[in-house]
Amino acid sequence: MTFLTFMSSPAGRAVRIVAGLALVIAGIALGGGFLALSVIGLVPLAAGVFDVCLFAPLGHMPFSGRAFRRQASHT
Repeated sequence: MTFLTFMSSPAGRAVRIVAGLALVIAGIALGGGFLALSVIGLVPLAAGVFDVCLFAPLGHMPFSGRAFRRQASHT
């Protein structure tokens, strides 16, 4: 649960955005077959930008970062 709590926090959101950007930039810089890396990088980038926690349903928590934080603070 600690991992999920971190990933739904503002710091976890920033980590997802930075990691996604790094993957996108690396994929573009390497080119060729590595362009797929850019597409994969869009997933954590979008998750961070739109404040969703993709792993939250595994812990039976809400998908939305805001709802996750609200529910986690009440337990």
